[in-house]
Amino acid sequence: MQQVATRWFGLRRNLREQYSPLFFLAALGNGGMAITFFIWLNFLIPHPKTPIVTFDAIAAFLSQANTLAYALTIGAMAGIVIFALRHLRLVVWNLREYAQYRRTTAYAALRETNGAVSLMSLPLTLAMTVNVFFVLGAVFVPGLWGVVEYLFPVSLSVLTIIGVAALRVFLDLFGRALASGHFDCTRNNNLTQLQAAFTFAMVAVGLAAPAAMSGNRVTIAVSILLSIFFLGAAALVGLVMLVLGFRGMLAHGLAVEAGPSLWMPIPILTLVGIALIRIRHGLHHGFEVHIEPGSTFVLIGAILALQLLMGVIGYAVLRRVGYLRTYLWGEARSPGSYGLICPAVALFVFGMFFVHPGLVQNGLIEKYSLVHYLVIVPFAVVQALGIVAMLRLDEKLLRPQVEATSSDMATA
Repeated sequence: MQQVATRWFGLRRNLREQYSPLFFLAALGNGGMAITFFIWLNFLIPHPKTPIVTFDAIAAFLSQANTLAYALTIGAMAGIVIFALRHLRLVVWNLREYAQYRRTTAYAALRETNGAVSLMSLPLTLAMTVNVFFVLGAVFVPGLWGVVEYLFPVSLSVLTIIGVAALRVFLDLFGRALASGHFDCTRNNNLTQLQAAFTFAMVAVGLAAPAAMSGNRVTIAVSILLSIFFLGAAALVGLVMLVLGFRGMLAHGLAVEAGPSLWMPIPILTLVGIALIRIRHGLHHGFEVHIEPGSTFVLIGAILALQLLMGVIGYAVLRRVGYLRTYLWGEARSPGSYGLICPAVALFVFGMFFVHPGLVQNGLIEKYSLVHYLVIVPFAVVQALGIVAMLRLDEKLLRPQVEATSSDMATA
């Protein structure tokens, strides 16, 4: 029985030189999946008194819901809890393994290579943790919205600290590259360097949340300004690294192990899009800037179109090099494979924004109609595929192997 529990629920331990900061992407993906289940509740349960769905709105809905709606709501809430707990467990596991890894020669060697950008995974994941706690509070704490104005300064402070830490990591790595010219463009034949832009965008979208939800103009103004700063950092870094990455791939072909990086623009675009939507909401109700619903539809539609384009291009290349067959369903192992989860999360989340603020609120489809549910189905499939891929990667990369000795592989 103990062997079975270890096999299915244990985590590898004391990896040291075998550890990679990219393992933080496992925690990131689970946090993102918790958000996807919140998105179901947020867009399908009425909450006219608050900007997002809360415990009180959910309780009112359940009191008059039919059996199917009740079961689906409880299922979504369970999904939030399960993936939030998985996220927090993997954050703790990663922090412990990362602390050991920092004392190895492998860490020192990593800092001298292009792969040093993987160190941005830590602030990226911590920014997701803030979002996960916010969702847990909104869904499971009664009356939280009554004191939310006191919580916004706390979240802004925490995210700003994480953002500054991310800037310090990036400026240390990129600054040395600019000063010494040691950045290896010939080995930059992937889009992994976009992880820095991904991190800044994650911080920016969290900082933009009070702009969309607060009733205090000072809070809204601070939220907008801080979010714009990190959006600017994401845009600047992202454009530079996108050009360099495509140049490297066109000259030397794709570095196959870094294949999932081809889809990294998808979550970056989702975060940027949601941050812009939140800023627009803040300008509307905080500064009386009139926002046309049609402009929101165009913004969301344009971003979704870019995401689908990057998705098709990435899939064509990954299929040609056999990445999914080898690294997802095959025996090849790479912690970078967890980069496959974030695009699935991001496409589902922004797809729901397209359906609801884009189509439903503009009167193009009727909410709760058959067409409404049919339009959601493709995005739900993407979410399901992301969960399947995550569980497969956990089995390959995180679970202790049966043949491993107890000294090499212990449970967390």
